[in-house]
Amino acid sequence: MESRDLRVSDAEREHVGTLLQRAVGQGMLSLGEFTERMDTALAARTRGELNAVLVDLPGMQVRPEYLPHPMQPTPAPAPPMAGPVPPAPASHLQTPTIRGRLSNLSRKGRWEVPPVLRLDTLMSSVTLDFTEAVMRTQVVRIQVEDYLSSITLVVPAEATADINGLDTVAASAESKVRNGPPFGPLHLIVGGTVRLGSVNVKHPLGTTLRKLLG
Repeated sequence: MESRDLRVSDAEREHVGTLLQRAVGQGMLSLGEFTERMDTALAARTRGELNAVLVDLPGMQVRPEYLPHPMQPTPAPAPPMAGPVPPAPASHLQTPTIRGRLSNLSRKGRWEVPPVLRLDTLMSSVTLDFTEAVMRTQVVRIQVEDYLSSITLVVPAEATADINGLDTVAASAESKVRNGPPFGPLHLIVGGTVRLGSVNVKHPLGTTLRKLLG
């Protein structure tokens, strides 16, 4: 088996996600490119597929044996960096997770929102209010693994949201927020699986009325 065909772990996928977020912060990737590459990284099964999202970024040169089978031109040379993408130190591998079992969970006010957040809930009531939250990035990905819970996501008036990546099993998912490319203070990308529960993305109470009244 060739090196590019070796399977990758969740730790390696998350590390590549961190590198892509850094590239957005440095202006090397647009938000649209970040979203596309992040989706590719999360779906990658082999090192060739995973490292393909990094090959054209400065300082991210990867050994040829760890790249996909050559079907496209080799990227321009970058400053030497030997070896495949190494996994991050253990302290940085875990995605921030909100867990709840038969609980009432809420995040409100000026709470700090990471670029990627995981919800692991069972028979709980969850409210995440982003209207006054402190965001590290404009695009926030929420990965949901839920059974029998009610999840409410409250976003600012000009925020956008995409819940197309959310799988429902005898559950409901509804968004009253504009979908499409991000242009406001926040763009939520919600994925994962909800079983026998519900997800509701909405604006704060009174937002529509305030718009009508100018």
